[in-house]
Parts: sequence; structure tokens; C-alpha cells
Amino acid sequence: MKSLNIHSPEDKGMTKQNVNTKLKKCRSVYYFIFIPGALALLLSVAAMSKFLSFKSFLGTESSYSNLNLEDPYGNENKVIMITVEIVIQKIEQQMEKLRETKQDSSSSSSSFAFQQASFLADILGLLESAATPHQHNEGNNQQNGSFTTHPLVRKKKQSDEPADYFLREEIRKYVRIKPNRLGKQNFMGANASFTSIGHACFAMKEELEEYMDYDVGEICNDDWKLAQKLMVHGCDPLPRRRCFSRAPKLYNQPFPITESLWKLPDDRNVRWSQYRCKNFACLAGNTTGKGFFKCAHCFNLTNHEKPRWMSLESDSNQTAEFLISDVLAIKPGEIRMGLDFSVGTGTFAARMREFNVTIVSATINFGAPFSEMIALRGLVPLYFTINQRLPFFDNTLDLIHTTRFLDGWIDFVLLEFILYDWDRVLRPGGLLWIDSFFCLKEDLYDYLQAFKMLRYKKLKWVVVPKLDKDDQEMFFSAVLEKPPRPFR
Repeated sequence: MKSLNIHSPEDKGMTKQNVNTKLKKCRSVYYFIFIPGALALLLSVAAMSKFLSFKSFLGTESSYSNLNLEDPYGNENKVIMITVEIVIQKIEQQMEKLRETKQDSSSSSSSFAFQQASFLADILGLLESAATPHQHNEGNNQQNGSFTTHPLVRKKKQSDEPADYFLREEIRKYVRIKPNRLGKQNFMGANASFTSIGHACFAMKEELEEYMDYDVGEICNDDWKLAQKLMVHGCDPLPRRRCFSRAPKLYNQPFPITESLWKLPDDRNVRWSQYRCKNFACLAGNTTGKGFFKCAHCFNLTNHEKPRWMSLESDSNQTAEFLISDVLAIKPGEIRMGLDFSVGTGTFAARMREFNVTIVSATINFGAPFSEMIALRGLVPLYFTINQRLPFFDNTLDLIHTTRFLDGWIDFVLLEFILYDWDRVLRPGGLLWIDSFFCLKEDLYDYLQAFKMLRYKKLKWVVVPKLDKDDQEMFFSAVLEKPPRPFR
């Protein structure tokens, strides 16, 4: 037979008191566990969360109503200070609860509560000591019109690494610095390789990433026109790529040099996908206007190109052209190699070749395959824009010739940079041949002054009106000799 536990009213009172005591102890222990966790959470959110999410978490929208939206750095510091003040208030409130708990608890729980209160008091003192000078500095800096941010809470500076600006992995790999193996300097005296791209590539991020979108080791996209657009707009030099360039499907053997100079190349040796004309006969006929307007007759080798610089089309007193034989006669045997910075199919280089002078032809494919045409004629093309420094060392070229390229469209400051770069690569005694430069009549004086600033010796100099423009435009041609330096 089970025994019945019958308690007296006094026993029931004692049991209820013991239960209340245990509940208070448990509640105190939960407080002690909750307080450090809540404090750590608040401090972590204050340091890492964004403004909006943290504002909604704390429920203190009114505290942020006075932030200045035009000063994000000042707002960040104000958010931190508001957060510190809120944490201080919550710690003070919790310490009050601990004091009340300590009065109602037993001796063991009271000592533990005292330790927790001491710990919170230490943290409170640190927060207040950090907040006081910060508030003092804020007042002084606001009077001076500036705001000082503590290094630990200062907004992270945007990376200066070019690779971090792009998303396409191939660009990132290309522009990163490549340290030498074994940590030694290479034969050029550098500890690493520094691949470069044009500064405008950053402004043309989408186009550049499209250009670098390919599969490594596969055939490149047919995107030479996109590449040229990037170059012309200042994304020059372009990054290298790790794909195989496209070639004509049925490439045929080029003509021998004895035939190639004055014969149209085989159409199969050019990729025509990005051109309006699909063969050289179309370009040479010039009946559709599908070529480049500044070189409309450049592919008519027989009737238009072959007589150039060999005979004058009109009276010598009314033309801006000089004969190659006359220019070379100024310095017999001294002109051996040079640069033709023009728009054309390489006819100037072909004619100079007949005088045993090697000419590199700088050009670009505006509306027609100029580079391919020059190469198929057996000459040297330099695929090059006006935006780049010439890839020649100082004082190395005998001659620089230019026609149909530097005209009255060009900015005066840019023209000066170009002329000084030409001066850099020309050797002392070298010749600068300005061939049929044309501009508006009212701009002529300014352009002539730009050429005169070089202080070259005038060997040939002629200014004539452009006959098809009713004297509104002028032609200027000159052969100038670079003097020895320094002048003084």
C-alpha cells in the first residue's frame, strides 16, 4: 500500500518559497548568459552592419533622422556614435536589473551577479572613455569643416589594383603583375613583368570584357572591328589574348615581290566579313562609295596610285606635291629608312623601295583592309593609332612622311604632342615631309605656327589654295630638316 505524502500548510509554504528561490536563481543565470551574448551581438552589428539594416534591428529610426545624406563619411561616424550611446544605455539598464536581482538572490548567486556587474562596469567605462574624445573631436572638426574618422571604422579604400576593376577573369589575369620566378631580376633589370592596357579601357569596361570573352586555346571571335573601336577610343594598347586569331578560309600564296607591288592581291587572302566591299575590285572601282572617303582611289593602283610622287598632275606653282626624286636629292644617299604616317595602301613605301629606301607604313583599317593590302604588296604595315607614342627609339629614323592624316580636324595641343614625338624619333639631319596638309583658311596661321615651333630648317615650303573649296581651304606642304641639339 502506497504511502500518502500529506504536507501541512507550513510545509507547503516552505516548498513554494524554495521553488521561487530556484526560479530566481535560474532567471539570474539566464540573465548572466544573455547579457554578454547580447553585448557581443550589439558590438558586432555596430562594426559590420550597414546603416539601414542596423537601424531596423535596433528600432531607433528617430535617432538617425538628423543624418546628412550628402556626407556619407560623416554619417558613418554618427551612426557609430549613436550605436555606442545605445549600447551604453542598454548596459546601464541591465546593471539596474542586476542590482535588483542581487538584493532578492541568495549569497552564491549574489556573488556571481556582482562579478557580472563588475564586468559590465568595466566595458561601460571603456565605451564612455572612447565616446568622450570622439564627441570632442567631432565638435572641433565640425567647426573646422572636416570630420576625422577613426582608422578602425573608416570606410575601406577602393582597391588601386587594375585587376579588381574588371569582372572578366582573363583581363584580371593579364593586368596583374607577374613576379619573376626564383625572385630574381630578369635581364631587363625588373623583378616582375608589368603588362599594360590603355587608360580608356577602364571607361570602356563593357566593350573590353566583350573583347576578352573567349575560350582559352580556341579560335578567337571575329571581332577585329571591336578591337579597332577600342584602340581608336583610347583603349590602346589592348591586352593580349590566349586564343587563335581567325584567318581567311582559303588563304592563297601571295604574289612574288616582282608582281605584288603594283597588282591587286588575291581576294581569298582577306577576311571580308566586316567590310561593305567583299573584294578588291569593288574597292578599286569606287563606284559604290564603300571604301574610306579620304582614300577613295587608293586601291586603283594603275591609274591613281602609280603616278603619285613620280610626276606632277598640274602646274608646279599650283600644287602642294613634291617629287620623291627631288626630296631625296636634298640629302643624296642619306635617307635609308623611315616612317609613313598616312592613310593609304602603301604606295609611298612601294615607290621609296624603288629608291632603296625602307619605309614602315602606319595605318588603320577604316572601311577597307589597308593593313592587309600593304602586307600583300610585300611591304611592312604598322597597325597603329594616333593615340600612341611611336614605337621607335630616339634619334633613329631618317625620314617621317605624312599625308591625308594630319589635317584641319586635329586639336592644336594633340598636334604639338605628335610633332614633339616625331622630333624625338628623327635623327639630327633627318627630314620631316609634310605632304598636302589642308585646313580652313582662318586656321592656317595657327597650324603653321605649330610646325614652326620645331625650329626646323625649311628646305621646301609651299602654301596653295584648295581649288575645289573656293579658297576657303588651304594646302600646306613642307620638307623640314631637324637641326642638331641643343640649340644653345
